[in-house]
Amino acid sequence: MSALFEPRTLRSLTIPNRVWMAPMCQYSADATGPDTGAANDWHFAHYAARAAGGTGLILLEATAVSPEGRISPYDLGLWNDTQVESLRRITAFLKAQGTTPSVQLAHAGRKASSDRPWQGGAPIGADAHGWQPLAPSAVPFDEGHPVPTELTPEDIGRITGEFAAAARRALAAGFEVVEVHGAHGYLIGEFLSPHSNHRTDAYGGSFENRTRFALEVVDAVRQVWPDDLPLFFRISATDWLEGRPGWTADDTVRFAALLRQHGVDLLDVSSGGNAPRVDIPVGPGYQVPFAARVRAETGMPVAAVGLITEAEQAEKIVANGEADAVLLGRELLRNPSWAQQAARRLGGEVHVPEPYHRMV
Repeated sequence: MSALFEPRTLRSLTIPNRVWMAPMCQYSADATGPDTGAANDWHFAHYAARAAGGTGLILLEATAVSPEGRISPYDLGLWNDTQVESLRRITAFLKAQGTTPSVQLAHAGRKASSDRPWQGGAPIGADAHGWQPLAPSAVPFDEGHPVPTELTPEDIGRITGEFAAAARRALAAGFEVVEVHGAHGYLIGEFLSPHSNHRTDAYGGSFENRTRFALEVVDAVRQVWPDDLPLFFRISATDWLEGRPGWTADDTVRFAALLRQHGVDLLDVSSGGNAPRVDIPVGPGYQVPFAARVRAETGMPVAAVGLITEAEQAEKIVANGEADAVLLGRELLRNPSWAQQAARRLGGEVHVPEPYHRMV
């Protein structure tokens, strides 16, 4: 049997295969009004297509725990009950296709209040529904970006509570996995890295202090998330800042062991995003070695992501024990039925909706 199409059990949850969809923002929610941050027909069609295509687990895009935690005004959120109701239609359909509905909980930190990528992605102000970003330190992401407001310890405690509240709403919305977003230079990742965290209090300086906020968020989420359901954490394995202060692969391995002790069940291993204009050696599977190292050195289950496009490539990653699952991003945008096609190539079995049985 194909390793890629074997089920994977985490806690009490069995995920039908190892082809998972990476979280990718759609920037398609309403920016204002009563439906701000709520899922709409675009989100339903987008995720439903990948579930019908056999994807074993779908991680919904970065979903903000508060209005100021959005990357853009058009992001999904989970800070009110209207948003919960809008997501139930999606989770119900995903479950009906045998897909595990999952959601990434996020706070954008200093990279918040940005325009849609296809409109340039630049920081925006109040005239375009923008707001003042928050961060561990008053250090802008890049030239031309606003200086963020440095969070107080009270602010940090409030945001920790917002993650927990969003996790409760995620459960009410029908999700079976939550992922804490600690990657790509958003708020939690900003705390982790000395590149963006210049604090001198209990949340800055040493490794223990810089990881404190992330672990407090994990603890708060794990406390409200059911014991029988898994919790994921997404990490940027490195800032790619060779020779300069930043988060490193060694830090990731050390931190993964801590996350496991705090109840995280799987590490979703990406990289970069915390510093502009860095040299990243992009190529097929370029981030897989980071995931493989975490798995080998800590025993933590991992998912690998990054230019995984071919069925045989994905099969090798899982079969060789480099990762427990692969997360496909752009490839699933191009081909919603990637999992079904890969199963035919590899001799695996995957769910096919009854109306599609004629294609098998």
